[in-house]
Amino acid sequence: MQDLINNLPKQAKDKHNENKKFFAKLKKKPPKNLDYIMQELHNDEFRQTDCLKCANCCKTTGPLFTDKDIERIAKFFKLKPQQFINQYLRIDEDNDYVLQSVPCTFLGADNYCSIYEVRPKACREFPHTDRKKFQQISNLTLKNVAICPAAFNIVEAMKKRIK
Repeated sequence: MQDLINNLPKQAKDKHNENKKFFAKLKKKPPKNLDYIMQELHNDEFRQTDCLKCANCCKTTGPLFTDKDIERIAKFFKLKPQQFINQYLRIDEDNDYVLQSVPCTFLGADNYCSIYEVRPKACREFPHTDRKKFQQISNLTLKNVAICPAAFNIVEAMKKRIK
């Protein structure tokens, strides 16, 4: 798995222009059944992908924290939202709350998340490959294929399936 993760940024870079062209076409004329296709590809991939063997998303990037995420996680820690913010978060260049540092503070050595039940929405939905109106998040997907082996595989399967 580690070899796969190590090679992923190069593979994603090699496919970047191809993927960019594919997504540009997809945005202009998405198939009527795109959401259905993406759900199927996503489910197929995650039947064989074990995120606990990877956790590269948690090791290399941090999620955005919504106000609801902050309230829920602060409650979990029995903290006031502002205490949680002060202890774990910072405001990024887009004015969003993000982790102070990566890898994620809540990631254990065993790749388990210590706040899994209350994790941020961005973590719950990652890599966003089963999202409705998938064509609208192509820029995000282009980034995620360099982070997530499953997202990379889903995009490759998608290019074969949608001509």
